[in-house]
Amino acid sequence: MTLDQLKSQFAKESNDLLAFALDPRGGDTQEKSFKAVEAALIPLVFALGRTAVMIFLAAAEQRLASTLPPYLHKGGRRFRKVEAKGRTLECWFGCIRYWRTYMAEVAKGGRKGFHPLDVTLGLTKDRISITLLAACVRLATKLSYAQARAAAGWFLPTVPSIEVIEQSVLGFGRYTSEWFKSQPAPEGDGHVLVILVDSKGIPTATADELKKRRRKRRKLSQAVSPRHRGRAQRGQWSPKKRRKKGDKSKNAKMATLVVMYTLNRQGRCLLGPINRWVFGSFAPKKYAFQIARREANKRGFTPGSGRLIQILTDGDLDLEAHVKTYFPEAIHTLDVIHAIEKIWEAGACLFPEGSDELKHWIEHQKQDVYQGRVSAMIAGLVRHYHLIPKTGPGNKGKRNRLEKVIDYLRHRITLMNYDELIAKDLEISTGQVEGAVRYTIGLRCDFGGMRWIKERAEAILQLRCIDINGDWEKFVDYVHDHAQREADEHGPPIRIQQQQPSPLPELLSEAA
Repeated sequence: MTLDQLKSQFAKESNDLLAFALDPRGGDTQEKSFKAVEAALIPLVFALGRTAVMIFLAAAEQRLASTLPPYLHKGGRRFRKVEAKGRTLECWFGCIRYWRTYMAEVAKGGRKGFHPLDVTLGLTKDRISITLLAACVRLATKLSYAQARAAAGWFLPTVPSIEVIEQSVLGFGRYTSEWFKSQPAPEGDGHVLVILVDSKGIPTATADELKKRRRKRRKLSQAVSPRHRGRAQRGQWSPKKRRKKGDKSKNAKMATLVVMYTLNRQGRCLLGPINRWVFGSFAPKKYAFQIARREANKRGFTPGSGRLIQILTDGDLDLEAHVKTYFPEAIHTLDVIHAIEKIWEAGACLFPEGSDELKHWIEHQKQDVYQGRVSAMIAGLVRHYHLIPKTGPGNKGKRNRLEKVIDYLRHRITLMNYDELIAKDLEISTGQVEGAVRYTIGLRCDFGGMRWIKERAEAILQLRCIDINGDWEKFVDYVHDHAQREADEHGPPIRIQQQQPSPLPELLSEAA
């Protein structure tokens, strides 16, 4: 359609919309309910929006075509102007059709070219507007791909397929590492930096499962009804081996999550959290600490700054080693809840489960922990250990369990100065990161029946972190601007959708 035809169509649709709003009865004498009018307005508004978008594209093409020379040099290549070509585009308002000039490459065997309008407006090869793609990807960070498509279909006239949404997640995921690296430090930070680190495993596909998933599927005959379709599909599955006692089917792969924020000193209190920031990755734990070090440096908490940094972990020895490597100046604290859980394990070796004697003993040990008498508490456990006879029913297991608890606490005694931390109003537990782990990773990636590939889960996790940090719109602008720069420099627009995920991030060579 020409621009004049589109203008006429827009005027007609506008008048129809206005007439309907003034009197939606359509010849009936009875007033329509608000519900009925609202439902009828939705398709009319979307239709008007589609026409407005086509007018914008037609007008932009008209302005651009008048300035294009017959021949154009770009990136060391020569292009010539040819006839306009039509294209279908899915946008927020639905599916539209528009025309734009094509610049064909002038070269022997040259087959590549580009559409100047698409490059100018930042349209990609996806045939879907980035606004619509970004909305579906954002939904996919919270829901399964099928649920994300279904939820988008409640509000929009056309939505991409499940495959397109999944490929768009992988496409947006390509930009997350550079996005985190490029972001400046937040403004208005506090005086104390708190970093909490924890890990969580998600179910991943085994090599055998991937082999079955990727093999050529046999074509099934048409089932006589939906309930028989499942039987036909199960017929092509190979039988599963019965798991032995203690075997796990989850095949968990660990993701490391970092929660970082600052606290502001006001009198004897530390107020916060300020500028809370979440980051997660399935790369090695060392990578998460490198990122945490980089972000701490951005915020002005460099190794030589003398500013206070506190790191809290769950007692994982790998995490402790990385704290010493990347944050030697920081206060490292063991989560007090993990310490108390170990005390409960010790108590179960000494007193009957659920007894008043056990509860009283636990309360006494907790007082020692909170008041800084950890050495005395461990010494008491050692005395109890020696009082347990070496022989007798169950005594060997009790001694082994109690010995493990004593070793655990003894090796972490320097991380348990809770009396000093409480006096300084610093943190003593990792509740924030454990809640973030459940929300960020667990609610999206850890459900029955899920079997992830780490590289694909990485895209979901990092996009989810960006959304949780409140940076989604900035990130979408970043992806859009990057795609537009690529098109300006190299000619044809790029495709955001990707069939293969990006590899897991590599360790940072420049990290301290």
